[in-house]
Amino acid sequence: MTTIEATTAGIAPALRRLYFGRFAFAIVWAGLMFATKSGLGPLGVALIVVYPLFDVAAAVVDIRTTGPTRGLYINIAISLLAAIGLAVAGASGVPAVLRVWGAWAVVSGLIQLIVGAGRRKLGGQWPMMLSGGISILAGLSFVAGASVDDPKLTNIAGYAVLGGIFFLVSAIRLGRQQPAAVR
Repeated sequence: MTTIEATTAGIAPALRRLYFGRFAFAIVWAGLMFATKSGLGPLGVALIVVYPLFDVAAAVVDIRTTGPTRGLYINIAISLLAAIGLAVAGASGVPAVLRVWGAWAVVSGLIQLIVGAGRRKLGGQWPMMLSGGISILAGLSFVAGASVDDPKLTNIAGYAVLGGIFFLVSAIRLGRQQPAAVR
């Protein structure tokens, strides 16, 4: 086994576990958003702030697993800013939340696309790159949706589910692409 194969073999299982965890979080989070009817009461605001904070935690785990990556450090900073922005926007109403969430989705989607492209050799990254591209488009739609009459937060729950599914697909692909001796 070459050094690259050994390194990939050690990283892929850890990323796989992280991706499964991100899938589970996204599904539970979206379920809670739907259950609260996406209101901006204390629970709703807490939920919208928790999502980018979970993204921060996942990026920290990713860095510890795969090593320092500029994109992941930028993602941590952007997600922390998003959490703060969402906490403030929560007091201003749904349109403000959609604008902040949309801006975060655009920037974090671009970062996800770049990080996934840099990890192509690990395998299982095409869903991550596709998810990053879709996140950019979804973010733009959230910003545009903030201007409609009676905007709703349910779209961000759907966004989380779709993102979770992409993490699940990546986790499964990472498992299939590992050498049998590593599984």
